[in-house]
Amino acid sequence: MNTARIMVLAIAGCAGLAALYLASGGDKPAQTQPAAQLQTVDILVARSDIGLGQTVKADDLQWQTWPAATASSTFMRKDARADAIKDVTGSIARAPFIQGEPIREQKLVKADGSGFMAAILPSGMRGVSTEISPETGAGGFILPNDRVDVLLSKREKNPDRNAADIVITEIILTNVRVLAIDQAPKEKDGTNALVGKTVTLELRPEQAETLARARQTGILSLALRSIADANEIRTDENFNRRGDTVSVIRFGVASQATTQK
Repeated sequence: MNTARIMVLAIAGCAGLAALYLASGGDKPAQTQPAAQLQTVDILVARSDIGLGQTVKADDLQWQTWPAATASSTFMRKDARADAIKDVTGSIARAPFIQGEPIREQKLVKADGSGFMAAILPSGMRGVSTEISPETGAGGFILPNDRVDVLLSKREKNPDRNAADIVITEIILTNVRVLAIDQAPKEKDGTNALVGKTVTLELRPEQAETLARARQTGILSLALRSIADANEIRTDENFNRRGDTVSVIRFGVASQATTQK
């Protein structure tokens, strides 16, 4: 075999080995970096919807994996409170929970043998009931936990004996919370309206006195407020004001009049 042929075969062999080496990716395969592991924690959540005033049962609760970085300090963690389900069972929901919502003690109350209404009333507040009708209760569209104004309508004698009586309406309480309609502290049978004969309001002692006096002097009506007013702060000066402006109806025609405080 001549020298030229040997050289050609040698070069071809070297080229084949080089191609095989390049195809294999070098001496060692590239090392992939392991993905960072997300830190999680088990949080106690509602397994199903829990309504206002509902007694919490063990079947209403479950542990759910939650990103540790987004778990609030108010949540119940399994690593800190392994018996949380047992502790919570029997409590009363003072605010509704939706399915999957973390359970927080701020929205629960222990009845300790008391009735539901006494259990959910904040310290210093009173639950006061008064009669209503569909006409005076916003047509039945007021539900527990809504905010309302209480209006007093009363009839006064007209100084002119030949004229009709004067009907005066004024706001006596503003932005008060509805605790219950009749004896239902929550929506009944999933309905969006509940027509009742009695409403229970959350009032301060001085407001309870105002309501009791008003019941003896005229007809009480409820005016439903926007949900945006729930967190509105009222001062003592205007929380219970007796209406700077009232509606006076003479001969079926409404007009505005200013009253003395």
